[in-house]
Amino acid sequence: MTTPAKDIRAARDAFRRLHESGCFVLANPWDIGGVRRAEKLGYRAIASTSAGFAWSLGREDNQVSRDEALAHLAMLCGATSLPVNADFEDGFAAEPAAVAANVRLCIDTGVAGLSIEDRKGVDLYPIGAATERIRAAREAIDHSGENVILVGRSEGLLLGNTTIDTTVERLIAYAAAGADCVYAPGLRSLADIRALVAAVAPTPVNVLLIDPAMKVPELAAAGVRRVSVGGGFAKAAWAAYERVARSVIEDGCWP
Repeated sequence: MTTPAKDIRAARDAFRRLHESGCFVLANPWDIGGVRRAEKLGYRAIASTSAGFAWSLGREDNQVSRDEALAHLAMLCGATSLPVNADFEDGFAAEPAAVAANVRLCIDTGVAGLSIEDRKGVDLYPIGAATERIRAAREAIDHSGENVILVGRSEGLLLGNTTIDTTVERLIAYAAAGADCVYAPGLRSLADIRALVAAVAPTPVNVLLIDPAMKVPELAAAGVRRVSVGGGFAKAAWAAYERVARSVIEDGCWP
């Protein structure tokens, strides 16, 4: 069950406005309980986490099917009036036309934004092919007539198989191909983040809060428009679960 169309439009418009100025933080819940807590804590938008959802099913990241992801996104969107950004992995397809078809299905779940990665297994698509995939996603959104944010996402730093310069080159290309926001999980250095913000301006930049040393106010001062936690909340939740469960079975009591 999704929210009424007028609520979806309002959420999409609100999400677009969040990208126009300032800096906002996305919570990344993987179930309705997490969505409700994010709402109560005052988050203005949420994003799905492919890793967190996969772990909740007893799988690893990138082991969830397209249809499972779509059903999950519809559930999240139906549970909140907040804008929802979809971690749509690689679009669940290789060819641009198939990516576009899947993006149309993703839009139908009620999301306010969606990201398309350039990851191909443990490697990256060549920059030309990756850019065409972003362009196809852009065209699918435009043809839908819906006000959905497209995030061009480059995974090389997270995979450890590329450089900052190559990543910036890719994100410039994705912005030129129609991405409304760009994202390179794995960025840590404020100097690198400032360089990326300058290189893709005025396209907004998303940064993953991946390192305890990273501070949202500093990222905002560097020009970052939005900050997400990815699978971070899920990792913290599972770590707490394991700590307590280990204490009960090994020590016979709560830690």
